[in-house]
Amino acid sequence: MPGPAALRLAVIIACWNYAEYVDEAIRSILDQKRNDCELIVVDDGSTDGSWDIIQRHPVRAYKISNCGQRAACSFGVSKTSAPFVLFLDADDALAPGSLATILRELDDNVAKLQFPLVRTDRNGVVIGDPVPNLGRFRDTGALAQLVLKNGTYASPPTSGNVFRRDLCAILNDATYDRAVDGVLLFAAPFFGDIVSLSTPLGRYRVHDRNDSGLGRPLDAQILRREISRFADRMSHLRRLIEPIGKAEDLVPVDETQYFLERSIYLAIAEGRRVPATMLWRLIGKIRATDNSLKNRSAMVAFLLFTAILPNRNARRGLSYRLDAGDRSMSGLLRALF
Repeated sequence: MPGPAALRLAVIIACWNYAEYVDEAIRSILDQKRNDCELIVVDDGSTDGSWDIIQRHPVRAYKISNCGQRAACSFGVSKTSAPFVLFLDADDALAPGSLATILRELDDNVAKLQFPLVRTDRNGVVIGDPVPNLGRFRDTGALAQLVLKNGTYASPPTSGNVFRRDLCAILNDATYDRAVDGVLLFAAPFFGDIVSLSTPLGRYRVHDRNDSGLGRPLDAQILRREISRFADRMSHLRRLIEPIGKAEDLVPVDETQYFLERSIYLAIAEGRRVPATMLWRLIGKIRATDNSLKNRSAMVAFLLFTAILPNRNARRGLSYRLDAGDRSMSGLLRALF
């Protein structure tokens, strides 16, 4: 273990019944042999032998009663004094040399650092482009304005983010959420700089047990949960930014692209007709984004076809988009037809 003076980053792995993956996640950190990082593994009440695998490694490990990812990660934060924290999903892994790259970019003004992740299948075979497609930049305020306007910004899955330790206290009040990559992502731009790297520094495993629903057919229950959780996150974010005078500037939940898009997906998943007014509001939101004309056109065309095609085709197209994340015109339309 590094001494307190040398410690700069803690990697926290919260594991729940991921015995087949957690060994690789742990080794991806230990093999980098950094004396300024520590690894903490929290077994969140696993019943599949994960704890036995975790104990094979020379790491600080704790076994607790099952409480969900967010609470398990908060427990891990309480066990470290590191000024920065990376929450690595137990089914993901960091790339060799990634810790050195991350540490070079961190200073006291950084609230969050982010980087893309290469998507793989359950066996580690690459299945698509890195997610998301990020540029290299250091943001000092533009992303906060984007959150106020849209409620979101392009951010990686859990394992592609590093947070300043003091921000992790936000998780303690997010009792509505079992996930750790919620309000913390969108509050960070209001409390410091966001450093974005364009090089993928880890692997994101897509399989049938992803909490996000990736790798599974379109699921109305998951969509309802996402919409409800997003509304709770926005309410929490509004409370967090009220002391700095930004709460009144935050867009209403039902006017965000995320809410409108997921509501349309839910209508299709439930076999209902897509409300025309909601569709046109969403198209207006997409046209107002700063995405390329090609991407905006592809998405608008996809939505229009999705709204008028038979439900079977629409469901198939949405399952493809949510699974593959393909926004190209050819990919989206090929999925529909």
